[in-house]
Amino acid sequence: MSRIPVRLFAVLMTLASVSSASAEEAAAQFSPEEIDQAVAPIALYPDALLAQVLMASTYPLEIVEAARWQKENPDLKDKALEDALQKQTWDASVKSLTAFPQVLTLMNEKLDWTQKLGDIFLAQQKDVMDGVQRLRAKAKAEGNLETTEQQKVIVEPAPAGSRTTTIIQVQPANPQVVYVPAYNPTVVYGAWPYPAYPPYYPYPPGYVWGTAMLSFGVGMMVGSAMWGNCNWGHGNVDINVNHYNNFNHTNINNGNWNHNAEHRKGVGYRDKATQNKYGQGNRQSAASRDAFRGRAEQGRQQMAKQGTGAVQRDLDRAGGVGAGNRAGSQRPGGGAGQSGLGSQGKQRPSSMDRGGAGSPAFQGDRSGSQARRDSSRE
Repeated sequence: MSRIPVRLFAVLMTLASVSSASAEEAAAQFSPEEIDQAVAPIALYPDALLAQVLMASTYPLEIVEAARWQKENPDLKDKALEDALQKQTWDASVKSLTAFPQVLTLMNEKLDWTQKLGDIFLAQQKDVMDGVQRLRAKAKAEGNLETTEQQKVIVEPAPAGSRTTTIIQVQPANPQVVYVPAYNPTVVYGAWPYPAYPPYYPYPPGYVWGTAMLSFGVGMMVGSAMWGNCNWGHGNVDINVNHYNNFNHTNINNGNWNHNAEHRKGVGYRDKATQNKYGQGNRQSAASRDAFRGRAEQGRQQMAKQGTGAVQRDLDRAGGVGAGNRAGSQRPGGGAGQSGLGSQGKQRPSSMDRGGAGSPAFQGDRSGSQARRDSSRE
């Protein structure tokens, strides 16, 4: 194997560190067309229900479990329902949707849409909220989003710094009774501007539309099951703490919503950047990058003291920078973007990470005389 000059090796180590961090932190963005396509079926929901649907969409497997459970317990209502839910381990947002059977059924039957919606929401929350406002403005311009006896439509100037000029809120006319709107997303917004991205058509075949563009079924007595909130000024969703505590029998005091990776139950994230942000990958990747940078600096110091021979031997034993990348990219079943990764996207520790015989840390424990003898044999 040819020798790597000291300066070139140091540059390669630095570039590898930077490119590794950039690849992990970068993620392909969803376009506005894709976002509007996904949020079209729910953009006209009351704000609190919209918020809870967005939260729950990030836990698709629990949506399936909850929908099955609800079919087995169709008669549970009100207090009996809340008490029964305490025995379930689903995320609170998923539990809350049992108060809206038609919404839970929709998300379960159209699981591909549910998972796509969750992926977009995790990656680009502000863009999702902007997309909802875009579609509400289109529906209102078409005369299809107005105050009725079921809901209040409130139009206000957007806060300074917002990416929209107005904010359109949708609130229940009676806070204790929620009507879930039914509408055809292919027509309620007027002429759809993205032919390549038609809005998701989430209702099952044979669904009977009302004569109005926006129709309502039976109002649902939901009580404290409506605890979500759309924070339009900040472009995210948060929590009505009092309602949340009443419904979930908890005592939280923080109104910020955060995705809980434990409730994914093994469902993979769309990309490594999202996994790093919400899963265990964020802490592992940061630690790996720090350790890599530490090894790079240790390697440079070792080269200065012992020459390139000892460092090259360490690389050969550990698989080398180039060899490791080639092995990872050719691993069977790795898939696109999975080089050197396990099935869940976690970095597999190498012998260098574990402090094994091939690691610079192990080599640093050898005596100076042994290192000189090794160097003289090169």
